[in-house]
Amino acid sequence: MTVTVGAFEAKTHLSELLARVEEGEQVTITKHGRPVARLVPVSKTPLSRDWSAFWEKVDTRLVTLSPGTSIRADIEAGRK
Repeated sequence: MTVTVGAFEAKTHLSELLARVEEGEQVTITKHGRPVARLVPVSKTPLSRDWSAFWEKVDTRLVTLSPGTSIRADIEAGRK
């Protein structure tokens, strides 16, 4: 559920709004009727990613790149 409040009301009732956000609601804060911010619950699972496989491929590619090879040409060839 999304609740919309003005900036003054948000400032006045911030603790209450944060409690609602903790319960899973989203709060849109407006200034002169225009949305300017949104309070949303923080994800319970971190948005981390295992980049080790990616960096391993990068390292392998850098090792096998021969002098004079154009990375741009390789990228273009990969798009075909």
